[in-house]
Amino acid sequence: MTLRLFDSATRTVRDFVPLRAGEVGIYLCGATVQAPPHIGHLRSGVAFDVLVRWLRRTGNRVTLIRNVTDIDDKVLAKAEAAGEPWWAWAMTNERAFTAAYDALGVLPPTYEPRATGHVPAMVELIEQLIDGAHAYAADTGDVYFDVASFPDYGSLTNQRVEDMVPAPDDAPEGGAKRDARDFALWKARKPGEPATAAWDTPWGPGRPGWHIECSAMAQRYLGPEFDIHGGGLDLRFPHHENERAQSRAAGAPFARYWLHNGWVTQGGAKMSKSLGNGLLVDVVLAQVRPVVLRYAMTAVQYRSMLEWTDDTLREAEATWERLAGFVERAAEKVGAADDAEVAKAELPAAFAEAMDDDLNVPAALAVVFETLRAGNSALAAGDAAASRTHMVALRAMLDVLGLDPGSPQWRSGGDDDRLTRALDGVVAGELEARATARANRDFATADAIRDRLTAAGVVVEDSPDGARWSLAARTGQEG
Repeated sequence: MTLRLFDSATRTVRDFVPLRAGEVGIYLCGATVQAPPHIGHLRSGVAFDVLVRWLRRTGNRVTLIRNVTDIDDKVLAKAEAAGEPWWAWAMTNERAFTAAYDALGVLPPTYEPRATGHVPAMVELIEQLIDGAHAYAADTGDVYFDVASFPDYGSLTNQRVEDMVPAPDDAPEGGAKRDARDFALWKARKPGEPATAAWDTPWGPGRPGWHIECSAMAQRYLGPEFDIHGGGLDLRFPHHENERAQSRAAGAPFARYWLHNGWVTQGGAKMSKSLGNGLLVDVVLAQVRPVVLRYAMTAVQYRSMLEWTDDTLREAEATWERLAGFVERAAEKVGAADDAEVAKAELPAAFAEAMDDDLNVPAALAVVFETLRAGNSALAAGDAAASRTHMVALRAMLDVLGLDPGSPQWRSGGDDDRLTRALDGVVAGELEARATARANRDFATADAIRDRLTAAGVVVEDSPDGARWSLAARTGQEG
């Protein structure tokens, strides 16, 4: 089956045919680093990470460009309110985003360009648009894209120009725009803004508009035409509509497919700081393991809304324990599979079909759970060969989703492996002492050891093959 993806531009599910066979170029709109990330910010990172992993698993060489918007109105305003230089404020939050991506196992992009590093390319693109009569410079030093000059404007979001809301980057008093719907390509420096936030141009000192940066950077690293442009559903308009218009007006075919992920919602409302319902990533990760948050964000198909409730993390935690528990038990019985074996393992046909169906992760997970049930049955029956086959298949499928319990990141719970080895040694010693006490019928000592481990957050399970231990699930989780 051919990979099929929902293209927002045509509003249809299309066969995915890359521009060059075996090579895929993706531009993903990344963070505007005005503040630390909440979990809604990570939805696109996780969603497109699954796409990248699937494309690579099926033999493609993927170039992923994910930008950082480190200069804009919000960055300047938040930095001023905090009494910090805007560039220092931006870098602090950029590092917070990187830490959050890393914690959730999001693979690093091929390159992560910053807006401030590509101003000359933006200026060059703006000059092309002016020369082609698609943009104009106002007396204020601002430069605007002339929406009326591009007849195809609005086609990405299926809107008529006359029905559109005027662009929010309003001109200064006196009216510098020819049309209220025209949008800013370049913004003149305003009184009171720091001199370090302005670049010299033919139109005077200023900084780029939001939309022009992505057009310039996408073409810089992927060329005038590339395969996929992605981002959150909220970016379709005006951001992506404007990107597409200015790029095509300058002669670039630009993106061949447009993909948009759904939001994380609470009570049906998009999660955002403006609504006061943002859950900061570092706060959530103080309550739950990163892999559990990753599972919660991966399990929903990327185009669907992810409604965040009090049960979201609890359900993800319980499911993860089932998956990881089977892999651990199977490895103890039949030996662990190395990462190379998992990477080469043949995937169940039903799983591959689900992933090729617009990354239908819920259907793919149904195959995972079928394999889990079969694997548990094989373990119970003492069938070592079947147990290993199911373990490898389950790990291979979860690897595509960035959730392989046996991967180096999740095998140690995302913590320092030295800590994991030390803990394993300490607990093993305690369990050995407990086994000796029980053999000597010293049940008071055996119970005291178990109570001590329980108080430390270690769950002990007795079985015919001896005692096993695991870390207790965290409590006090909030959805």
